[in-house]
Amino acid sequence: MNANTTWHYENFEPSGSAIGYRITRKLDEVQSPFQKIEIFESTDWGNLMLIDGAMMLTTRDNFLYHEMMSHPALFTHANPKNVVIIGGGDCGTLREVLKHPGVESAVQCDIDEQVTRMAEKWFPELCDANNDPRAKLMFDDGIAYMKNAEPGSLDIVIVDSTDPVGPAEGLFNKSFFESCFRALKDDGILVQQSESPLVLLDLIKEMRAEMGKAGFSTFQTLPFPQPCYPTGWWSCTLARKGQGFAFREADARAKGFDSKYYSADIHKGAATLPPFVAAALGE
Repeated sequence: MNANTTWHYENFEPSGSAIGYRITRKLDEVQSPFQKIEIFESTDWGNLMLIDGAMMLTTRDNFLYHEMMSHPALFTHANPKNVVIIGGGDCGTLREVLKHPGVESAVQCDIDEQVTRMAEKWFPELCDANNDPRAKLMFDDGIAYMKNAEPGSLDIVIVDSTDPVGPAEGLFNKSFFESCFRALKDDGILVQQSESPLVLLDLIKEMRAEMGKAGFSTFQTLPFPQPCYPTGWWSCTLARKGQGFAFREADARAKGFDSKYYSADIHKGAATLPPFVAAALGE
């Protein structure tokens, strides 16, 4: 190993495992009022962003998460126009949402402005849509924002949060999901990042139960690879008031934008859960 390189490891207690990256140097660090944000340069994965020591994204693999958090829901909804992203301060999900020309408004509400400022500096490619006239960046409490949202005003709410601890803890419970339910139109969709289906199935079950208590009646969990997150296998969960999750497959196949991972066939494949996940979730 080059004398200028070292290894950074993140231990993940729930799975008894760790993830590591070969890094060359620390590029930046800031302690915001909410959390510690660090940027590292790696030998093979581009830049890394860590929040309170937990890996948030890398240059090399962030497209997996950002595309799956956005496109499945946007192609499932019949005509998504008004989208809110709670969290998502790195702006990657916002960029993907705004690839859909039918979207008229996309609000990104993250409590920590420093996450966005660090993304603008070290992940500028994720911030390409920040100046889109349809985009509105807010730095505020997402829980309060959804509580105050006009009833029946939104088509899609995407909860692009960190793990359910610290500032994000309140984004995984019945009270918050009730706010989302109230703000969504009758055909609206809630999307929540839902951790690893390999080792955190109980959390996914609990989260879906809380969504059900809030009024949502149908759910769809979509697994996808995510090498920089614990176990390398992640998921998002969609919730609706009534309708199912048939998606606009023809539109997905004819989409007028590039994607690295998402496609109509990937969407169909992700909707077919492995037997052990389906059994645990009662599907």
